[in-house]
Amino acid sequence: MEHRFITKRFWKDTSTAMSKSYAMARQFDDVINLSLGDPDLITDANISYAAYQDSLAGHTKYTDFRGDPELRKAILDYYHEELHIPIKDEEICVSCACLAMNLALQAILDDGDEVIIHAPYYTQYPQQIELARGVPVILNTYEEEDFQINIERLESLITDKTKALVINTPNNPTGTCFTEETMRNIAAVAIKHDLVVISDEIYTLYSFENPFMSMLSVDGMRERTIVINSFSKDYTMTGWRIGHIIAPDFIIDVIRQISEKLIFTAPTISQRAALYAMTHRDEIQPAMREEYKSRVFYAAERINNIPNMSVMSPRGTFYLFFNIKKTGLTSQEVQMKILQEAHVLTLPGSAFGDCGEGYIRIACTVGVDKLKEAFDRIEKMDIFK
Repeated sequence: MEHRFITKRFWKDTSTAMSKSYAMARQFDDVINLSLGDPDLITDANISYAAYQDSLAGHTKYTDFRGDPELRKAILDYYHEELHIPIKDEEICVSCACLAMNLALQAILDDGDEVIIHAPYYTQYPQQIELARGVPVILNTYEEEDFQINIERLESLITDKTKALVINTPNNPTGTCFTEETMRNIAAVAIKHDLVVISDEIYTLYSFENPFMSMLSVDGMRERTIVINSFSKDYTMTGWRIGHIIAPDFIIDVIRQISEKLIFTAPTISQRAALYAMTHRDEIQPAMREEYKSRVFYAAERINNIPNMSVMSPRGTFYLFFNIKKTGLTSQEVQMKILQEAHVLTLPGSAFGDCGEGYIRIACTVGVDKLKEAFDRIEKMDIFK
C-alpha cells in the first residue's frame, strides 16, 4: 500500500505464498492443507508440562541476553554428543526462530552487500536479506542435478560485493540433502573468496539417506560459518518460536547487541520448553522422525504412480517438490486446479524462485490416512490422467 506514513520499501506487497495460503485454506470446508510446514502433531505433552512447571517455579523473568545458561549448555552438549563438534558457550546465542536469520544478516552485512542463496529457496530468504540492507543473488539448482549446488555456477555469481552464501540442507522445499562432496566444494569456494556461510540447519532430524552433516564439521569453516537452528521442526514446536545461533564469538557478541535492541531476550517459557526437549530428545524424537518419514515415503510413492507428476526419492525433510511439467500448465495454475477440483491446498513451485516453476510443493503434515484421501482426490483430476 502506498501511503506517506509507510516506508517506500513496503509500498509493494511482500506477502509470500505461505501467508496467502491461510485465506485459501478457508475456501472449502473439506480442504486438506498440505501447504505449510506446521504439522498436525502437537508438541510432546511432557515438553509443555515441563515448561508449565518451570513457569510456576519462577522462570518467568528475563534470561541472560544470550539465553538461559542451562539451555546453552544443552545445545553445547548436543553438538558434542550427536555431531561430534566442540562448541564453546560464547559461540551460542538463543533467539526466536525466524529472527535468528535476520540477526545473523544484520550482524555481517553492510548496505549493498550481496548474499547468494540457492533456489529453490525458503520463501523468506530474499526479503530477509533485503531487510538487512543486503542484495539477494539467486543461484539456481536443478532436479537433473539432484538440486545440488553447481560449483562453477556458484563461482560465476561471486563479485567484489559478495559477502555471504546462505545454504539450507536438508532443504525446504526440495527435500534434497547436500552430499559431502557438495559441502566440501562449497567450503572451498567460501575459503577461496573469503565468504561467510550461513547454514540453515533446522531439519537436522530429517536426513533419511545419510547422517546429517553440518557445515561446522568441514575443515576450515568454523571461523566463517553461522549456523541457524530451531526447535520448530525437530521437536514439533513451531508455535514456541525458539531457536539458536552458533557462530564465532565475535559475531555472536554483535548478534547479542542487536537482539537486545529487538527482543531483549528470547521468551523464557519457550527456552525452558526447549531445554526439556533437547535434554529428552532420545525419548521424543525417534517416533516423531519415523512418523514423518513414513508419510513422506508414502506420498512419494503415490506421486510417482500418478500420470503427469513425478518426484525424486525422498532424501530429507517432510516436504516433496514434485514435477508437474507434463501437464503443460504453470505451477500456479496447477495449484489452483488442485485446490478447486480436489480441495487440496499446496504451494506453487514458482513461490520458491524462478527455477521452481514446473513444480508443486507439499508438506506431509497430515497422517497417511489424510494423505491417501488427498491423492485419491488428485488422481481423479483430468490433468493427471
